[in-house]
Amino acid sequence: MAAKTTPGKRISELCKTYNLSLEQLAERSGLSLDLIRRIETEDYIPDLAPLVKIARALGVRLGTLLDDHEELGPVITRAGNTGDAARFITGLPGDKAQTSAQAGSADPEGLSFRALAADKGGRHMEPFIVDIEPTAEQKKSTHEGEEFIYVISGNLALEYGSQSQTLHAGDSVYYDSIVPHRVFCADSGPVKILAVIYTPM
Repeated sequence: MAAKTTPGKRISELCKTYNLSLEQLAERSGLSLDLIRRIETEDYIPDLAPLVKIARALGVRLGTLLDDHEELGPVITRAGNTGDAARFITGLPGDKAQTSAQAGSADPEGLSFRALAADKGGRHMEPFIVDIEPTAEQKKSTHEGEEFIYVISGNLALEYGSQSQTLHAGDSVYYDSIVPHRVFCADSGPVKILAVIYTPM
């Protein structure tokens, strides 16, 4: 089986296709050149917001940076197979870079994103199962689009603008991503959520 294509490789391929330098991409996306380089060369992802901004700067869907195959029909992800196509970890303590190759390691300390529909071509929503460890460190982020979160287990803390809320298993929230936000464990226990991100073209 061919190696999976990482977001960093996709960005590199798209920049070559559009004859776009990393400096130009940084300027268009509003991200630092150093961060762009880390994402491209190390497949480092601090959170999803930079990928959303890079996708917008390149004029592609967020899914284009995560796609491995292009399936036009329905995509079914069986229990136990989540994340085979795309998995990455963000929010690591001390800002340790986590690559796709390392994402399968045991006991992740940050936010582990497992894509549920990475093979679906032309999609506009990005559904993930996200496991959040109590030690995860994540700054507030902002990007275009909307997000829906359903708490599967644990107690989730949500900071949205100046508001703070605690969500429990069975609770859900839908919000505009343009407002600065972040999620983390509300107590010492881990949290599992279903997160769906929509980014307009």
